[in-house]
Amino acid sequence: MSILLDTCTEIGKPIIEEMGYTLVDVEYVKEGKKYILRYLVDSEKGVDIDDCAIMSENISRILDERDPIKEEYLLEISSPGAERPLKTKQDIKNAVNKYVNVRLYAPVNKQKEFEGDLIAFDGDVITLRYKDKQAVKTVEIKYELISKIRLAIKF
Repeated sequence: MSILLDTCTEIGKPIIEEMGYTLVDVEYVKEGKKYILRYLVDSEKGVDIDDCAIMSENISRILDERDPIKEEYLLEISSPGAERPLKTKQDIKNAVNKYVNVRLYAPVNKQKEFEGDLIAFDGDVITLRYKDKQAVKTVEIKYELISKIRLAIKF
């Protein structure tokens, strides 16, 4: 699967960047009976539906030429939304001072999931301020313990 995603990333990324967008993620998933190749794109100005249509046409043309996916699938270009995944260390650095959800491979302070304000990231450790019942606490989490991190909506 990783080779497929690498190939699809290699095909889509230059087209997406040429149009002034950032490639956030590429997913190949089965939803119901359908397979979906999904490119998640973002930019400072947001995501324009007309631009998504142009990206889709251009990426589809190259995918048809190279044919990396043998089964029938849908191609989808969309925004990652308000709860965007943070896939790279640079994404995490850019999210400092934002509210995030963090899931871990192994527990830290007997917890495998935290939600709070990302107050620092030095490339190896994130520092998170979160509420535990009524108390506000701070936790440091090693980068390699993070299974998923995404922006979150604070309620």
